[in-house]
Amino acid sequence: MVLFILAVLLFAISDLIIRTVISKMKAKKIREERANILNESLNIDLSSTEAKSLKRVEIENPKAKILCVDDEAIILDSFRKILVLDGYSVDTVENGREALQLLKTHHYDFLFTDLKMPIMDGVEVTKATKELRPDIDVVIITGFASVETAVETMKYGAIDYIQKPFTEDELLDFTKKAYIKREARIRKELKPKVHISHLHSTNDYNSGEFAIPGGVFISKNHCWVNIEADGNVKAGIDDFAKKIIGNIDDIEMPNLGMKANKGSVLFSIRQKNRTLSFISPVSGVVTKINTKLKEDIDSINITPYETNWICSIDADNLDNELQDLKIGKAAVAFYHKEIDRYTEKITELRSNDKAIDKGKPLFVGELSELDEYNWNNIVKEFILSEN
Repeated sequence: MVLFILAVLLFAISDLIIRTVISKMKAKKIREERANILNESLNIDLSSTEAKSLKRVEIENPKAKILCVDDEAIILDSFRKILVLDGYSVDTVENGREALQLLKTHHYDFLFTDLKMPIMDGVEVTKATKELRPDIDVVIITGFASVETAVETMKYGAIDYIQKPFTEDELLDFTKKAYIKREARIRKELKPKVHISHLHSTNDYNSGEFAIPGGVFISKNHCWVNIEADGNVKAGIDDFAKKIIGNIDDIEMPNLGMKANKGSVLFSIRQKNRTLSFISPVSGVVTKINTKLKEDIDSINITPYETNWICSIDADNLDNELQDLKIGKAAVAFYHKEIDRYTEKITELRSNDKAIDKGKPLFVGELSELDEYNWNNIVKEFILSEN
């Protein structure tokens, strides 16, 4: 037994060592490829087509695209060498006018501009950049004597400044932090889209967007209802609930013939060791259950609508109960309010809960990452709400 345990430990250690070596070899290879691209790119003359002083180094799948303008060649050389090897594409020019010309025809994430330059200084470049491309983050490059002016430049839209001379580690650390802040701001500013959709259930929706099929009613507790030709209604989980829940392991269907009462539990879903109940949006008798969905539970990950309904109800008070459901533009407006509420709450939890993957896209499967207390709070607020 001891020998077996030792063998397992040796295997695990060997596997870890092999993985580490492979990872380092890959990182070294990528760095060498970037160094080759850097050397080759600087030998290409671009002056005839774009800007006289332009030097461009583009790599595959860059972390971000950066334009740097400075009248000191040594500074531009440092930016290219340091940032390209770390995974950024970098364009450099020696004056502000050329930088602005490039902004008209190219997309950048960041513009680093020296504060003191002939022709156009950093303040003018910052103002013009935020006028032309307000989506680009401007960083000021400054010497010690000009720090006060650099700070003043932020009122024109610059996000920060870096002081020269800087070390390689200082530039890498500064750029990484700026990149992380930019990504976080963009995620916050870009609200997920809500579609009124007429697509079939085989269509997969973008993880950052929400779908509501035309003609479908949405309840405040995130069930959907569709009225069939025979007067019965089919019900299921809406796209908002499905996305925040993530993968569903099983569905506890209602019993055939069960009397469903609006406001009471209609069905439940199971995710690992947790069970989440959904409230019936209408009253009536359950006449059908979707056994095909039980047999192919993964199909609900494609879309929770259309063929992935959970049960059918012979509603007996539909005229009155439909007034409490949302459809069309009203459903879209409801979704936007729910998204705003959810974003506010989950952002607070993300900052307090170390277990949550802060780099994961917003909404998708996030509920499964919460601890029991926070999970219950979100469920009570959005799925089991009585308001």
